[in-house]
This record gives sequence, C-alpha cells and structure tokens, in this order.
Amino acid sequence: MSDFATSIERLLTQVRHWEERRWSASAAAGTKADLAYRLVQQLADLGAEAERRAPRQVPRIHDLVLADQLRVVADDILAAEPAEELLARATAAVDDVRHRI
Repeated sequence: MSDFATSIERLLTQVRHWEERRWSASAAAGTKADLAYRLVQQLADLGAEAERRAPRQVPRIHDLVLADQLRVVADDILAAEPAEELLARATAAVDDVRHRI
C-alpha cells in the first residue's frame, strides 16, 4: 500500500462516521467541512494532472458526503498510477488536513 493510500485511509477512518455537528465545527480556516472540501478539490486537481486533463470544479454537495467524495478522488489518483512526486504532494495535502481537522 502506498503512503498516499495509507494517509487517505487514516483520514477516512477519522471522519467517515462524523455527523453534521462535527463537520460544522470550527477549524483553522472556516469549518472542518470547508477544510475537507478544499482537500477534495485539491485531490481532484491532482487527479486531473495525473490523467493529463483539465481540472474541473467538484460540486459542493453536502457535508455528509465529503468522506465519499474524498474516497472517489483518492481512487481516481491511484487508478491513474501517477509519478511518485504527485503522490508525495497528495500525501502531504492529506496529512496536513488530517492533522488540522
């Protein structure tokens, strides 16, 4: 298992059971949901880079689906079999959010 896969699993284990109240709690910049959504978008952008396609805006649906969105964009990155450098950036982004959330 790659460092990125391990990091995303740790984050998902931490947040997948959260309810709205937990997501709406204050974090470093906005709410915990805001931090997670920014990570979703950042990982989606890295996935686009790995697939050599233009980035697209990820819809902000509902806080309770953020864990699912994280899973999808993480799986997209892993499926693209990106360079180690891109995986390192993705891992750093996940670890940063995991420690701040």
